[in-house]
Amino acid sequence: MSSQGPARERTFFGHPRGLATLFGTELWERFSWYGLRAILATFMAASPATGGLGLSEQTAQAIIGIYGALIYLVALPGGWIADRVLGARRAVLWGGFVIMCGHISMAVPVRGGVFVVLGLLLIIVGTGLLKPNVSTMVGRLYRPDEDGRRDAGFSIFYLSINIGAFVAPLVVGWLASGDRWHLGFGAAAVGMALGLTQYVLGGRHLRGVGERPGHRMTPAERGHFLIAVAVAVVVVASGLAAWVASGTFTLDAFALVMTLFIVAVPVLYFGYVLLGSHNLTDDERSRVKAYIWLFIAAAIFWMIYDLAPTVLLFFAQNRTDLSLFGLRITPATTQAFNPFFIMIFVPVFAALWVRLGNRVTAPQKFAAGLFVNGLSFVLMALAAQLALGGRISVWWLVLVYLVQVFGELALSPVGLSVTTKLAPEAFKSQMLGLWFISFSVGDAVGGQTWRLRRYMSEPAYFLTLAGIAIVASLVLLAFAGRLHAMMREHPAERAVTSP
Repeated sequence: MSSQGPARERTFFGHPRGLATLFGTELWERFSWYGLRAILATFMAASPATGGLGLSEQTAQAIIGIYGALIYLVALPGGWIADRVLGARRAVLWGGFVIMCGHISMAVPVRGGVFVVLGLLLIIVGTGLLKPNVSTMVGRLYRPDEDGRRDAGFSIFYLSINIGAFVAPLVVGWLASGDRWHLGFGAAAVGMALGLTQYVLGGRHLRGVGERPGHRMTPAERGHFLIAVAVAVVVVASGLAAWVASGTFTLDAFALVMTLFIVAVPVLYFGYVLLGSHNLTDDERSRVKAYIWLFIAAAIFWMIYDLAPTVLLFFAQNRTDLSLFGLRITPATTQAFNPFFIMIFVPVFAALWVRLGNRVTAPQKFAAGLFVNGLSFVLMALAAQLALGGRISVWWLVLVYLVQVFGELALSPVGLSVTTKLAPEAFKSQMLGLWFISFSVGDAVGGQTWRLRRYMSEPAYFLTLAGIAIVASLVLLAFAGRLHAMMREHPAERAVTSP
């Protein structure tokens, strides 16, 4: 931290002081999120005698897939509520409070799943309010002409995510070991409480950012909105009640229905954009068609990548010798490998993309990321085959996570960039939300891949998913030139958009 003189406000590594407030808020929110994620699957599959829910590993995988999918899906309405009702600042405050209540609900030491379900629902709602809007506030700390400083500020902000993601599995996993599940959930609640405290105390440094909605609803619109919400709640609750009363409701069936719904969202949205009368130019329409293929590739990527808190976590618990450098670790500790490698390699890949410039196109980067992700599950197939003879070294998982991070850094940052580039002018903000729905689709479908285990061994399961990713990457690479042409990146446009 520095000071440029008595007349100027103190800064945070040369950036607005408000960045420190949002940095801390995001760090602790991510601590609570990744802390819960690191133990949730093993808690769900643990025997009721040890305080768990007693679900099968397959059902736990499906439920957590839906949970992760909804976390990304609610970012769209969460951003809309901030823009039209609360303002970003209050949305973050209320979102953090609701998240904290969710973790507290899960920490209640009562047998059964009622408080767990309530807690997960509260966390989903709260994250939808907090996650998209805290990032929006970071951008608004800077003037419109400060593009360079804003990009650097987001890089610092991104570090907070990975610090929280790295520390959380270590702390929460250790506290929850020995079947002390609710102590781990309580630690996540404390983390969010610390984030809220820091957010409130540092609020004066935000300089009014996000205090008011960008386009406040009129009284008539507010009335219509409340009626629509009430009707939606009644319809959904009535439908679920009727389903349960019919005796056919199961968690697996519910997860499958939710997966189909989540997959339908982008299908309907792309149809709305391309078939509706939005005065799209030919170039815009061509870019959207190219983006559909990148969206599918991203969804396949996340389908595999986000199996970390379920399939890979169970593999760590059941198939590996949990020892690193002679020290015993918890299964949750393996969830810290990913953010650790991300913090190391982000600057490496940032420098690589600058050096390569326009010689490697976005479709080629997507294909590379997807191919590398597929290779990670080829390694998992080999590890699973070796584990048939007994527990194997946890270093196999270290290697798998290292390879996956290379894939993520080839695809994920590029995905955000290409989304802003290909979005039609009338859908700029909405398309950014759509990018996160690729995470949602991937998580939901990934949660359903357990059904493959009915027909194949564990090594074959990993090899099948690897094959899907590798084949998809090769198809994408084969059509990369065509897709690049469909993106209509004319020389004049590149000259304008190049940094």
